[in-house]
Amino acid sequence: MQTKPVSTAPFSRFEWLIAWRYLRARREEGGVSTMTWISLIGITLAVAALIITLAVRTGFRNEFVDTILGSNAHVTVYSSIYVEEGQTSRAITDFDAWSEAIRAVPGVTRAAPLVRGQVLGSYRSSNAAIDVYGISYDDLLTIPRVGQTPDDSWGDILRFNEGIAIGSGVARELGVTVGDTIKLISPNGAKTAFGTSPRVSSYEVVYVFTAGRYDIDKTRAYLPFGEAQKYFNRIGAADEIEVMVEHPEQVDDLAMPLLMAVGERGMVWTWRDASGSFLRALDIEDNVMFVILSILVLIAAMNIVSGLIMLVKNKGRDIGILRTIGLTQASVMRVFFICGAFTGIIGTVAGVALGALFAMYIDNIMSFVNYLNGGGAWDPSIRGIYALPAELRFVDVMKAVSLSLGLSFVVTIFPARKAARMNPVEALRYE
Repeated sequence: MQTKPVSTAPFSRFEWLIAWRYLRARREEGGVSTMTWISLIGITLAVAALIITLAVRTGFRNEFVDTILGSNAHVTVYSSIYVEEGQTSRAITDFDAWSEAIRAVPGVTRAAPLVRGQVLGSYRSSNAAIDVYGISYDDLLTIPRVGQTPDDSWGDILRFNEGIAIGSGVARELGVTVGDTIKLISPNGAKTAFGTSPRVSSYEVVYVFTAGRYDIDKTRAYLPFGEAQKYFNRIGAADEIEVMVEHPEQVDDLAMPLLMAVGERGMVWTWRDASGSFLRALDIEDNVMFVILSILVLIAAMNIVSGLIMLVKNKGRDIGILRTIGLTQASVMRVFFICGAFTGIIGTVAGVALGALFAMYIDNIMSFVNYLNGGGAWDPSIRGIYALPAELRFVDVMKAVSLSLGLSFVVTIFPARKAARMNPVEALRYE
């Protein structure tokens, strides 16, 4: 005679004991054990891949933005085209007044007049295109990744007014080091009866910096402001005002106050205007990668269904006996739900540990991969920065954990319901 089912508290101790016995499959049930291990390994790898991707994504974006903000102007203020003495010009002749007005804007930390020009750098038989910035010594010291990185530079920045500071990529391209003298050749030289004569000047390399961005280190050089004015024929004028702000992420809010400070001739160009399209492309890529890896987690979680279906089939006799002695459908469902959820939980925990370890030791791992590839695993000329960074954030880990556990719990419900609805008479008919 079938005993009347007795309701018990959800997830009681005996339900956990039964689930644990089922997870420890006997030798003749090796298929169930194999599917459990496949599910466990699949979820572990999928969660680890998701965490690693999120960490690398966050690290790459932060490093990329940091190199932009650490070596470039947060906002560039320049002049619209005007006519002076019959010639069109963008030169800022009252740059001191502009700088003072910009510094008075709340949120601005620095305003430095610049002279800019593109020249050809030459040393012996080597040549390189150089983007020259004319800046004062005091303003150069305030650029984080140029004037404040002694570990990534060599030379004496105190001697800046005596020569030229160049990027490490420029130094490598020309084959020079501190103490060498390079020539700067500009096609916009003095006009003579025979045409325009190129302007050639020689400068001692007194400082070599590494900003962390390949394109900056390979092309940039700094000259003292007064010397740059003479070289580019900008006596008494500047080309633009380099502005640093307190909160670069909110730079768009300062555009209108800056325009009002300098008057109707002023124009602004923020770092978001310069790099916004690339950052938007990164955001789109991040969303696509998250969706793809979420599908991988779902596929791994579906293995739990296969394992539970096999377990339910093998344990049909046990289910019939449990139902006969009084176990309710809800209790049976919870037993098999625990079996599947437990696999998801263990796989998620192992995936978090593996992903976190990979993110923490990514430098060592990339060095090994770079060694196996003969030094070509990471090309800074393509990716802009010199190394693959990773930044592990709690919110990213929780995204991966929530996704994995959520999918594991959901897919477990269906085979667990099938086990709960099994007719005990049918299950024991042929036993």
